[in-house]
Amino acid sequence: MPEIPELSLLGRSEHRLPASPDEAVLETFPNRNPGRAYTIHLSQPDFASLCPVTGQPDAAHIEILYIPEERCVETKSLKFYLASYRNHALFNEAIVNRILDDLVKACAPRQAVVRGRFAPRGGIQLTCEARYPDFDGKLELPKP
Repeated sequence: MPEIPELSLLGRSEHRLPASPDEAVLETFPNRNPGRAYTIHLSQPDFASLCPVTGQPDAAHIEILYIPEERCVETKSLKFYLASYRNHALFNEAIVNRILDDLVKACAPRQAVVRGRFAPRGGIQLTCEARYPDFDGKLELPKP
């Protein structure tokens, strides 16, 4: 595969994770099929963050589904970006919406959906889903 100059992580043995989502960078590369409406489904089953009230760890399964336009998200940078939440305190709903906002900012997809299925706390299991553009009923993640 030809080298893509704008990618700084792919093919390199970088091990230092970003300290926070503010420090992380979602890298992108040109969509090789921009005229086709196809979906990319990304899944991170072992996402971790911190509760902003208790400081206790939160765990989730994060799923991202998007239809790319001109650019696609590079998965190693996505891995580093998602890992940057590990020591970051944020409410579950804010995490899902932040991931969607950062994805849209990075690659401007035609459509995108981010779902976070968080581990139960106090007997309640929370699932949050955010969509871009606002829900139109066309893009669906597989049912859990």
